[in-house]
Amino acid sequence: MLLCATLYICYFSHLGVLGFIGPDEPRYAWIARDMMESHDWVTPRLYGKPWFEKPPLFYWGAGLCFKWFGVREAAARLPSAVSALLATLVLAWLAWNLYGGETARWLLLLLPATVGMIGFSHAAATDMPFSAMFTIAMVWAAVLLGLTRDKNTPILPRTPWLALILFGSFLGLAVLAKGPAAIVLCGGAVFFWALLTKRRQDALRLLHPVAIAAFCATALPWYVLCARRNADFLRVFLIEHNFKRYLTPEFQHIQPFWFYVPVLLAALLPWLALFLWTIVHGAVEFLRTRHANESTWFFTCWAAFCLLFFSFSRSKLPGYILPALPAIGLLLAHSLTAMTKIPRSLLRVALLLFSLSLILPVAFIELLAPRVSPGNPRFVTGVCIIVALLGAANFLLALFGRPLRKKGLPLRAAACVLPILAATMLAYYIAPSCFKFDPSGKTIARQLQLQNIPLGELAVGGMSRGQHYSLNFCLHQEIKDWSQENLRKEYVLTDMPRCRNLTPVPFACEPIPFNEQTTGVYLYRILMPGSLEGLGSGGGQVQKKE
Repeated sequence: MLLCATLYICYFSHLGVLGFIGPDEPRYAWIARDMMESHDWVTPRLYGKPWFEKPPLFYWGAGLCFKWFGVREAAARLPSAVSALLATLVLAWLAWNLYGGETARWLLLLLPATVGMIGFSHAAATDMPFSAMFTIAMVWAAVLLGLTRDKNTPILPRTPWLALILFGSFLGLAVLAKGPAAIVLCGGAVFFWALLTKRRQDALRLLHPVAIAAFCATALPWYVLCARRNADFLRVFLIEHNFKRYLTPEFQHIQPFWFYVPVLLAALLPWLALFLWTIVHGAVEFLRTRHANESTWFFTCWAAFCLLFFSFSRSKLPGYILPALPAIGLLLAHSLTAMTKIPRSLLRVALLLFSLSLILPVAFIELLAPRVSPGNPRFVTGVCIIVALLGAANFLLALFGRPLRKKGLPLRAAACVLPILAATMLAYYIAPSCFKFDPSGKTIARQLQLQNIPLGELAVGGMSRGQHYSLNFCLHQEIKDWSQENLRKEYVLTDMPRCRNLTPVPFACEPIPFNEQTTGVYLYRILMPGSLEGLGSGGGQVQKKE
């Protein structure tokens, strides 16, 4: 029951607590809705034009969810949640076969409770479907490499037809989720594993004709159909959105080489102390014995290659590192069951110190909450409680997270996840208060509809991209940017008072009440130079001088 509660709360609870945030969620949701409405499941279209930034796997899933559950935020995010669940369950199956049931249960508790898995399972984006399909493909790659063999396995094994088909199919789905990066990540991880374990011949099993045929049957049909229907598809998708995105800073997501180190540490919260201790303990043991299990090398190469590959990219976004998280989660679960007595005692000390480092500062901050955030002290209190619960989870892990003599995982050991579930539910509750105004376009769209503003006469003069795209999705219509071609629009939305950020300036603005405290933007009626009388506030005169 606790495992089911963990999976539900971390992956499925409150999927629609916020409107679409950021520039990606509303655009992906628009494309999915367009596919559902037009019944064209081949060519992704944004505002009626082909859009080849990402392959269609997420669009297919979100479009089907829109059809079955209605057009809303929770339906658009459901494919990510389902993908996270499938990847977690399949990875737990691998942990069960490699290390036993206790490691599998720890994985089902620790991995879903990380910040990275919770956050990206609640995002209408391609990151979680890609990571999940890639994870499942790597699980079957581990089977093909013989990592699950034991003393009961026949000396002359049969050809693993099912594993070959599943490996090729899920790798193909990963390519349908985000592109050829899946092939590079899988090939790089297996290459370095084979190099370190000296099992180069075993690595060639992944190139079995059955696996290649399953991969091609899964991935190629859409690519072929889309290329036949759109002459510029291969150029735009492969060259611009894959090679140029990786090799050049053209897309302006420029970050330092070490960018993914803090991102990964944040994504692994609240189990950061366990992660750091696992690295230190594993390195010490390797230097002492000069030996590591082949399965340990496999997961280490999996996570390390993902980290290094995307660190060399000229375009960096936090979601790129997500495929490394499942492998690290399995290593953490295994470390809790494999450590000997002495390093486990030191781990407890590290967990206790980490829990105190979280609990003591937030207690001090809570005393200063009215001064830290005088307008919203409840939000500061909520954040302090969440951080304290993360510390409590590490405290309980230090007390009860030890190897068991009896088979199974007792409730007292699993209780370390209870503070995480409470913190997650509280985070869902206070999430809307994190923002000064609604970061999505839902509130703006509602206000425009209440005031009967004609959308054909509306332009956007200044607004965050995420809010603008979300507004378009909510209105089911693209609202054009203010530009030389749209000077004759009657109304304009802008985040600056008195239209001060609009150019060119052959006009004046008349403000219209628009609940700026909630929407975060201003609504103005455009007055041409011959209609300046009656403004009263003088805003038009100021604008004319500018």
